Amino acid sequence: MTEQEQGPLLRPYTITRGRTRPTGPDFDLMTIIRTAPSAFERPTGLTPEHLRILGICQTPTPLADLGAETGLSVNVLRILLGDLRERGMITARPQASVSQLPEERILLEVIQGLQAL
Repeated sequence: MTEQEQGPLLRPYTITRGRTRPTGPDFDLMTIIRTAPSAFERPTGLTPEHLRILGICQTPTPLADLGAETGLSVNVLRILLGDLRERGMITARPQASVSQLPEERILLEVIQGLQAL
């Protein structure tokens, strides 16, 4: 496949404007990213990659899935997500661990309550 068939090739350092490290706390592969409700009110100065991330993350998306969806490397995504986080355009939270999940007893009570309806 030629470059003309694939479209223009952008090097990672072009997308990140030469930056190699994200700003702020690091994003884990399982960090859940979500577009903030006010993100599209002031989208000026964003690259097409930023806008694509915002579009995908309108539903909560793990960083690993975002990489698969965009075709961008995790390192490039971390830098772009850092940009968006600084502008308040995304929220990022760690994936829930087993210790944060409700007890089995509570889940069974919820199921029983739903079945009673």
